[in-house]
Amino acid sequence: MEKFKIIIERHISGKKVLGLFILTNVVYAIMLSVTIPKIMGFSKGMKLLDMMPIGYDFNYVNQLFRTLGENGRKTYLTSQIPADMVYPLLFGISYCLLIAYFLKKLNKINTSYIYLCFLPVIAGIADYLENIGIIIMLKSFPEITETTVNVTSLFSVIKSISTSIFFMILLVILIFLGVKLIKKKGFTN
Repeated sequence: MEKFKIIIERHISGKKVLGLFILTNVVYAIMLSVTIPKIMGFSKGMKLLDMMPIGYDFNYVNQLFRTLGENGRKTYLTSQIPADMVYPLLFGISYCLLIAYFLKKLNKINTSYIYLCFLPVIAGIADYLENIGIIIMLKSFPEITETTVNVTSLFSVIKSISTSIFFMILLVILIFLGVKLIKKKGFTN
C-alpha cells in the first residue's frame, strides 16, 4: 500500500490530473458521439451491452446480436471495442489521480481515504473484463453460452456499481472541499 501512495503522490500535480481528465473525457465523448451511435444505427433502439448498468441476460444478448446483423456485430467489434479498450485505462488512472488530488487538498491523502482511489481502478478492470466477454460473444455468435453472458453481465454490473459509488464519493469530497474553501475565505475576508 505504501508503494501505491508513493506512486499516486508522484503523479497528482494539477496539470497532470487536468490533462488526464481532459483526455479521458475526450475519448468518452468520441465514444458517445461517434462509435456508440454508429452501432446504435444497427440496433433498432436496443441498448448496447456496454450501456446496460443493471446487466442483461442470454435472450437479450441473442436478440441484440441478431438485430445488429453481421455488419452491426462487425462494427461493434471494430469500432466501439477498440475505443473501449483505451477508455478503461484512462478512466482508472485519471479518476484515481483526481480523487487523490482532492484528498490531498483536504489533507486526507495519508489516511485510509486513500483506498477510495481504488474505485475507478476497479471500474476500469471490470470494464476490461466486460469488453473481453463482449469480444468473446461477438466472435462466437451464434454459439454463445449462458455462462459467458452471465459472467460478462456481472462485470457490467460491477463496472456500473463501482463507477456510481465513485462519482457519489467524488461529489461528497467536492462538497467538503467547497466548504473548506468557503470557511477559509470567510476567515481571510
